[in-house]
Amino acid sequence: MCRAFVAVIILLLGLSPTEAAHADDVVVFAAASLKNALDDASHTFEQQSGARVKISYAASSQLAKQIESGAPADVFISADLDWMNYLQQRNLIQPATRQNLLGNKLVLVAPADSGVKVDIKPGFDLVGLLKGGRLAMADPDSVPAGKYGKAALEKLGIWQTVAPHIAGAENVRAALLYVDRKETPLGIVYATDAASDPNVVIAGAFPEDTHPPIIYPVALTATSKNPAAEKFLAFIKSPIANPAFEKQGFTVLGAAK
Repeated sequence: MCRAFVAVIILLLGLSPTEAAHADDVVVFAAASLKNALDDASHTFEQQSGARVKISYAASSQLAKQIESGAPADVFISADLDWMNYLQQRNLIQPATRQNLLGNKLVLVAPADSGVKVDIKPGFDLVGLLKGGRLAMADPDSVPAGKYGKAALEKLGIWQTVAPHIAGAENVRAALLYVDRKETPLGIVYATDAASDPNVVIAGAFPEDTHPPIIYPVALTATSKNPAAEKFLAFIKSPIANPAFEKQGFTVLGAAK
């Protein structure tokens, strides 16, 4: 791998050259919505194992493309099955290590002092609720949270009317921030994102039958030879890690089907 490309990856990971030099560090690429829970779980793992975990949070689509381009990740955790499938089809993960790790829910959020409550049902007037503002959501063409949101709005029969009013974000945490800062009156995020931010409230929950199940799969990358990464993967799959995820509102799933 050329030095210039390695330097770019270091910047993407947010690591200094000194930090990046540790070959035994576990490098994890994880969906942005996992930040609070995975930070907690990783801290526990570091205390128990003595290993160091370096996590890059971004949209699953962005992370998968980085792995495809040769980014030195050990573990990938996607917010949907599609991007894990994308890497598996290209032989970029170790299929035997793949497992459906977590589940989540999709919600509509508003600023905490807005007092907005929404009955989410077919044909509801989402554009009217925006009152001339925009709806924050992750990119509906590639980012899992945006794809789930678009699917829900299509199922509810309002996508075509809402689409011109969307404020697109690079990932779900960026969409959450739009609402947190009152730059948009409403946003579509995961329930766990809403729980992480005291400046927003859940205005309504999308019925689970309006979108595909929200599933977070995890796997080792094909290039990882790091024994500490195997231990980390076993840890986050274990009951010991469950409280960190459940505290943030994730549903811990069983083995992959």
